[in-house]
Amino acid sequence: MDTKIFLNLAVKDLNRAISFFNGLGFPTNPKFTNDKGACIVIGENINVMILVEEFYQTFTKKQICNTATTSEVLTALSVATREQVDEMMEKAVKGGGTDYEQSQDYGWMYQRTFLDPDGHHWEVFCMDESQIPDQL
Repeated sequence: MDTKIFLNLAVKDLNRAISFFNGLGFPTNPKFTNDKGACIVIGENINVMILVEEFYQTFTKKQICNTATTSEVLTALSVATREQVDEMMEKAVKGGGTDYEQSQDYGWMYQRTFLDPDGHHWEVFCMDESQIPDQL
């Protein structure tokens, strides 16, 4: 069996979060979705569990971070082309996300950054590994 990743994120409004990720083109897996959380399918082996804060809190004794002032994780998604990077960014902003930083173009990699409606940090990039310089 392949290893799968389930990234768990606390959200304030489950329906808003589901709509946001569905708007980016990521479907919801109904097998793992109820009124406390939803499974968003990013790829064959990558899923995001968006959990209402009260339910998320049952999995940890730690305080849920305030994403307006604290970084919990930087999640980066690769896509095939620059156009797909820009398209995802447009969908993110249209769906209630925030264009967080200026685009970065390193020649071999192009990257843009958005915050989802709950303030979680996402980077979308495409890269041509054959063009990566010997010394970064």
